[in-house]
This record gives sequence, structure tokens and C-alpha cells, in this order.
Amino acid sequence: MCRSTASPARPAAAPSPRAHPRRGERVLHRYNDDRARPREVIVRSGSGGVRLVIDRGVCGVQEQRLLAKLDAEEPAENAALVCALFLEAPIEGRRCRAPLPADEHPARPAEVAPNRGFEWSVTARGFVHALLAVPGGMSIPELRWTRAGTEDMSAVSTVSLRAAIAMLESYEPLCRQTREALAHHDEDAGVSRSVLRTELARVLRSPIVLNRGLREAVLERVRREETTMSEIAIRCGRLKRDARGNRCGETSWLARRIGLLPEGGRRVPTPWVHSDVLALIARDGLGIAPREVELG
Repeated sequence: MCRSTASPARPAAAPSPRAHPRRGERVLHRYNDDRARPREVIVRSGSGGVRLVIDRGVCGVQEQRLLAKLDAEEPAENAALVCALFLEAPIEGRRCRAPLPADEHPARPAEVAPNRGFEWSVTARGFVHALLAVPGGMSIPELRWTRAGTEDMSAVSTVSLRAAIAMLESYEPLCRQTREALAHHDEDAGVSRSVLRTELARVLRSPIVLNRGLREAVLERVRREETTMSEIAIRCGRLKRDARGNRCGETSWLARRIGLLPEGGRRVPTPWVHSDVLALIARDGLGIAPREVELG
């Protein structure tokens, strides 16, 4: 991904009246725009764990622009990543719509007419993921990933690229098709690509990665009786003692990291793991290079 060569936003030169973040908001960055007007990027909590990343003016008129809507399962670091991507982009390329009540309090997923002649689509695990131009908050449709059941194509839900990757537990061909679609519509003024482009950048730059390759490597070692889950956890420094005081590995920690057990408060295992934890388990727990279990 090419980085913008545009000059970074100028820091505020003098104190200015600031809007006080309301409950459920957190300021990520404050800056002055090209007309020396103070602005700030905030993250706002919505219902169901949704978080909105918003750019807004803080002096007088409260103009707001929605930079991203983060799913509940997305790590907190992605809000700061969205903020950085926005500030790096050329000013003329910052085309964002205003946030809507439906963003903060999402209702039933929007339905769009399915198109069986999908140019970019992936069918797996009983679902069809397809790139479609769907109605959005702007005057023109947005290019987004959608999901529908293979047995019932009557209702199509809009999903993030990250959510589609999580269900398939694979980056490809979703990322490749996303790049192709963005390039194909590069000069198309009739469809918005800003959300999809931001989603791709977040996936490529996030330290949170898929754990499927790591899980397969751990289970294969255990299947061949070369090691045990407890031994792997001990090598990673995760120890506990039983009622008799015997030392053993914290296998529940390992099972959560590789997607066998759900995290606390969750109903299903997560397909994600931090890249630092993946490297720890690969190097110390399995004795292999992290790249051997990283998914491309």
C-alpha cells in the first residue's frame, strides 16, 4: 500500500475552545485543519459493542464525519489505526459522510438486491460473500462486502472485510478481490470506495492476525504425540499449580489463543490472535519461525 506524501496535519498552535467528550467518547487526536480550525478525531461507543471513529470540529459548528465503524470483535488498536490513515490521506481525498443514528444503534442489516452474476465473490461455509454497490449514507452507493446464505439469497447483509475474513479464516481471495475491485472502480465517480479502502488498510496493517495456521500446527504436534498442550504452555511461560501443588501448563490460555476455546464473556472462539502472541507460541512453544504459521 502506497503511503501519502501529503504534509501531516498541523498541531494546534494555541489553546482553543474544545468540546468536552460526552460519556462513551474518547479523543484520539486533536489538530488544526488547513484553515487553522481546531478539529479532533474521537471514538464513540455504540450499541452491541460497535465503535464509531469520527472526525469533528470543536469550535462553534460541530461538523462530524464518520471515518469508520468498528465491529465489536475488532481490537481497540484499530481505532487509532483508522485515525492515522485518515490524517495521512490528502485533504482532497477525505470524503466521508456524517454519522447517522443507525450507525450508533444498528438495526436489522440492510437488504440489497442480490446479483447472481457476481464479479467478485467467495462461496464457502454455506455463505456467499460478494462485493456489491449497496445503499449508504451518501448520495451515491458504497462498494462493500455483503453476505448471504447459499440456501437463501433473498436477504443480503453488508459486512466488513474483516468480518468476512474472520468467517472464512482466510485472507485470500478476499483481499485480492478487494484490491481488484478498488482498482476497477478507481475512476468511477458513481460509487464510493472510501469505506472499503479503509477496511483493506486496517486488515493489512493490524497487529491482530488470523490464528488458524497456528492452531493447525499446535494440533498436528499434539496429534503426532511430539508434545502436549501443557508442555507448549509451559514453554511460553504460562504456568499454574493444581490442588496438590504440581506445576502444569495453563492449557486454557493456549486454547483461547489458538481459537479452541472462547474468550471470557464470549460464546464462540475468536479466529484472531495478536502477532506478538503468535510469535511467542511459534518460537518458544513449537520451536518454529512465526512465518511458518502466519497466513498470507
